[in-house]
Amino acid sequence: MKPKILRKGDRIGLISPASAQYNRSWIDRAAEAVESWGYQAVLGKNAKKKYSFFAGTDEERAADFNEMFRREDIDAVFAIDGGYGSARILRMLDYDAIAQNPKIFLGFSDITILHLAIWKKTGLTTFHGPGACAFPEEYLTEYTKSQLEKALCCPEPAGVIPMADPKKYIHAIGSGSVEAPILGGNISMICSTLGTPYEIDVKGKILFLEDLNTEPWVMDHNMAHLMNAGKLADAAGILIGECRNCEPRIHEPGYYCDTSIEDIFNEYLTPLNVPVLFGHPLGHTADLATIPMGVRARLDTQTKEFTILESGVRE
Repeated sequence: MKPKILRKGDRIGLISPASAQYNRSWIDRAAEAVESWGYQAVLGKNAKKKYSFFAGTDEERAADFNEMFRREDIDAVFAIDGGYGSARILRMLDYDAIAQNPKIFLGFSDITILHLAIWKKTGLTTFHGPGACAFPEEYLTEYTKSQLEKALCCPEPAGVIPMADPKKYIHAIGSGSVEAPILGGNISMICSTLGTPYEIDVKGKILFLEDLNTEPWVMDHNMAHLMNAGKLADAAGILIGECRNCEPRIHEPGYYCDTSIEDIFNEYLTPLNVPVLFGHPLGHTADLATIPMGVRARLDTQTKEFTILESGVRE
């Protein structure tokens, strides 16, 4: 099930399903950016609230989510940011309303668990891409904006996802190529679905992983969790984002030598004998490509290309 293409003049609901914004003015800036692009921004009633770690209580954040999907005058729903807390509202979401009113839903990081729950319960294609708080010109790169528009506003498949910086290196593990639906996101959020009604199903799919500020030993823990749950063996291929700042936080030896996340990925993924690519701009980076969840994609270890073969939107 795919949402309708995003067109100028459409009304976009902006919600805060997880953490609150440190400065509430960032939400205003996000709305102004959406308006400057030719859309109408509609703030959720509770989008600016702060409660404990979150942007309002669980009930308030879920209410905003459900209202935006139920409203016939809202064409798309964008998460303002991630952070922490999306998992707490999964049981409160109206999945029937989501299925009956398929709309573009955009976000990443902590929002991963919402993507996975929506896919599991409804089969709706949602979009792993920038939070609206990154929309102001001060933060948004041309790469992120162009990739966002290509994913949400064009009926054709996005095609090859280019490198924002062609000088960066893509690390290939295994060999060959694979075409399959892609599903995934933040590795910590993926692990948190295991053993729940929202558990990710990657059988025959390309598993997409990314994370931020995760020390190698924590990454090893997450990879062991996925391995023990059978998720790595189930995957037809694996795509890993840049994983920015995933290094030891305190490490000052005379000679720099320690286990890296590349070492960890090699150890866990080489025995799988499936195509793996590591290093695309698909996570917590300034340059972020938008990925439609559940559509067919291709990994090719020879060309080191990741290609979206199917559009995530319909006319």
